[in-house]
Amino acid sequence: MSARPRWRDMFASLKVPNYRLYATGQIVSTTAQGMQRIAQDWIVLQLSGNVADVGITVALQFAPMLVFGLYGGVIADRYPKRRILQLTQSVMALLAATMAVLIITGAIHVWMIWCIALVGGFATLVDNPARQSFVSEVVGPTLLRNALSLNSSTFQLGALIGPALGGVLLSAIGGGWSFGVNAIACLGTVFALSRMDGSKLLPAPPAPRHKGQLREGLAYAARKDEILFTLIVLTSVALFIYTMPVLLTAFADHVYRVGSTGYGIFNALVALGALSGALLSTRRVSISLRTVIGGAIALGIVQALAGLAPQLAVFGVLLVGAGLAQLLYFIASNSLVQMSTNIAIRGRVMGVFVLIQLGGQSIGGPVMGSIVDAYGPHVGMTISGAVPLATALVAGLVLIKRRGQTVSSVVRGALHPRRV
Repeated sequence: MSARPRWRDMFASLKVPNYRLYATGQIVSTTAQGMQRIAQDWIVLQLSGNVADVGITVALQFAPMLVFGLYGGVIADRYPKRRILQLTQSVMALLAATMAVLIITGAIHVWMIWCIALVGGFATLVDNPARQSFVSEVVGPTLLRNALSLNSSTFQLGALIGPALGGVLLSAIGGGWSFGVNAIACLGTVFALSRMDGSKLLPAPPAPRHKGQLREGLAYAARKDEILFTLIVLTSVALFIYTMPVLLTAFADHVYRVGSTGYGIFNALVALGALSGALLSTRRVSISLRTVIGGAIALGIVQALAGLAPQLAVFGVLLVGAGLAQLLYFIASNSLVQMSTNIAIRGRVMGVFVLIQLGGQSIGGPVMGSIVDAYGPHVGMTISGAVPLATALVAGLVLIKRRGQTVSSVVRGALHPRRV
């Protein structure tokens, strides 16, 4: 962009009727998902008493993505994305309803939660790359950046309200009702998708069937620095920072002893910062690898400082900062990858992106849970920020050398950026 967007253009994508339907469904869906996630993590912790078991739950949710994630991108490129989303949301509604019945009737056990989390992971495997690339079909290339920022804003608005409501509901009447609400919300998303005007969508041509489609997506990602280095840094962030729910259960239960309501508030504080970051991202003039790597450095610093927080109030402020930094980083990395990718192969490249983003959590969840059980929540939180910080610094130095630049020239460029 040649100039910073005007404040009145912050919500430009909402002028598109189909996107209004999509965004409304996102707010409802993510609010309900936030309620369900709070209930699920807390119920597992109360049933087993081990933070590592919460990590296993996270791992099972994302394990299908880790093993089969690239196939989700192939499916997203090959079939109509709106149909895919309607199918996956219907499956998620059925799983949430099953969990609600099991919890409300008192028949729930940890292994049941693990089984349902694993099945839900297979639905997520297809849902996420389709959802990521569907936004461009709804708004077109001109409004894509704005729509990606607003998409994250709606997601974080739901994530802000959901954990707070989920914590209250969990304390008042139990976690089963949160799953019931999510089942209804998933069906609401299916309804919103069905109400879209198909003639106004801009679908990408379906990818023809041929051998080597997975390799084609990987080779495309490896050829471009903007994609390759973004994915390298994302791997570290996904493994250590995106496991925040595992860490927050430990802080709520073992450190500050604020119970399920406090756990919901912790998540809401992260979402409050994330919502602010998503809105601020609509004002960005440009996005580059420097933006992504610099964002990861800032995120690692804030996350590590949260692990060293001396008291609850400071910890809460740093959670807001972590949420802000996390969303600014995520939107920058997501936008850079999408805008650097040809639309015909975008589903497969976003499949790699989502594979790392969600699949990394399947490894990071139990790893961070084990670290917390062995060394305590403060050490776990500090490590979760320090490792991505080191990764981003190394990636930045490698990129500087690869492009024949110097650190001083990059610093000067960061202080006096060109608007492109």
